[in-house]
Amino acid sequence: MISFDETFDVVIVGFGLAGGIAALNAAQAGAKTLLIEKSTVPGGLSICSYGAVRSAHDPAQAFAYLQSTNAGRTPDDVVRALADGMCELEDYVRELARINDARVITSVEENAEREKAGDLYRRQIRGNYPLPGTDTFYHTSVVDVPGFKARDAYPWANGAPNGPKLFKVVHDNVVAAGVEIRLGTGAQRLIADPATREVRGVTVLREGCERHIGARRGVILASGGFEGNADMKAQFLEAHPVFNAAARCNTGDGIRMAQDLGAALWHMWHVHGAYGFRHTDPAYPYGIRVKRFPDWFPGEPDKVNLKMAWIVLDHDGQRFMSEYQPYTQDTGVRPLGRFDPLTQKFARNPAYLICDDAGRRLYPLGKATSNDEGLRYDWSDDNQREIDNGILKRADTLGELAGQLGLDAKAVAVSVARWNALCAAGGDTDFGRPAGSMLPIIQPPYYGAPVYPVISNTQGGPVHDAQSRVIDVYGLPIPRLYAAGECGSSFGHLYLSGGNIAECVVTGRIAGRHVAQLKPLKS
Repeated sequence: MISFDETFDVVIVGFGLAGGIAALNAAQAGAKTLLIEKSTVPGGLSICSYGAVRSAHDPAQAFAYLQSTNAGRTPDDVVRALADGMCELEDYVRELARINDARVITSVEENAEREKAGDLYRRQIRGNYPLPGTDTFYHTSVVDVPGFKARDAYPWANGAPNGPKLFKVVHDNVVAAGVEIRLGTGAQRLIADPATREVRGVTVLREGCERHIGARRGVILASGGFEGNADMKAQFLEAHPVFNAAARCNTGDGIRMAQDLGAALWHMWHVHGAYGFRHTDPAYPYGIRVKRFPDWFPGEPDKVNLKMAWIVLDHDGQRFMSEYQPYTQDTGVRPLGRFDPLTQKFARNPAYLICDDAGRRLYPLGKATSNDEGLRYDWSDDNQREIDNGILKRADTLGELAGQLGLDAKAVAVSVARWNALCAAGGDTDFGRPAGSMLPIIQPPYYGAPVYPVISNTQGGPVHDAQSRVIDVYGLPIPRLYAAGECGSSFGHLYLSGGNIAECVVTGRIAGRHVAQLKPLKS
């Protein structure tokens, strides 16, 4: 057996929300806990999120909804564990928030405050789709941490405002619990008994030095997915290329380490994302998603009253989708992945976004996200920076713009004319985009850019059971190995907004508490 350089009770791989929650629960159960993170900064992908923890009132209704969204791809006991956990999340987040007197608010409370203030905007309270149990869901968010400024505490975190606040609450709890945190420390391989596969530790790399760290009780993989691994995306996703919106350190390390011990995989095709831009600087590592619009509920398109400035065309200069789907930042990525067997091309990848000057002036067309030390790109409010650096092409006529994009000028003119006619008629009878989102493209100059599949995160990874134990290809748990968060998410068909954040907390709690209760191995 390998001689260990040092030993802990529990080792957690990855310091996003899942890893932080797992470490916290293990330490609170009395385990000597080490939390390692490959990146030189904490937070993973979680810190870039909206920080809206998807919560539920009724476990039976939550189970019914999640069972539908997983379409039979996830065992019922795993779905039920997530549903039950969601019903505890509001109280748990409020408990965590006591560490720094953070203010927590639910989407129900937020809407009540907006109504009292005369604000017409309301946050949607229910699931994303009209499936059984949808009305049980809501969000719980940390909206203020006294004295906390995200740009000072986490200057590298470029995402939504509340993601860093939620992470700050978890971070403070982890530190207070006495968890040892090591950044810039990447897990390389699991160390296991060759006869039983019982996990005994992990080999890590830090500053070029390899060390063997023992884990008397077990290891939890909370290292996210594989959105930062080009080879894995090429093997598991049909579309090509597919760019990631953030977290290039999520390179499938936990997935491969689990595979090494015989782990089964699930949901490797399932990604959560939209379409977006590529920076003209080849050194910039991420795709840049289009502007995030509020989600709308299927069957209620008449409630949409927010103009989307653009349409999207394929290689033939034709529209092929509703650009504003009910949850565009989730399923918007899917239509771009279609392979055309006649032309032997991905005829929608890239696709081409087109808008006019009136649309360009409405708001930033893109939103960059990242969590990398020394790297940050902020999209300009008026899109002028993106015109200047070439992300957006500008032309005085549609024909000229088509030429810059490599499209047939006549086809583009026909598609834009058709779109303008639909706008004038008050409805998108071609693809069902909500009428309230429609904006004609008539005011020069015109703007356009290639847009590609851009994923927020992958959902696939090692199979786990209701106790978050990693399961092998024969349906048996691999001894002392656990997974949490997006390292094998249970979402296997449709995503639920805020669902991965909720899953990070729920599975992190389960894994941390479960592993800490195991009888320790003898050193």
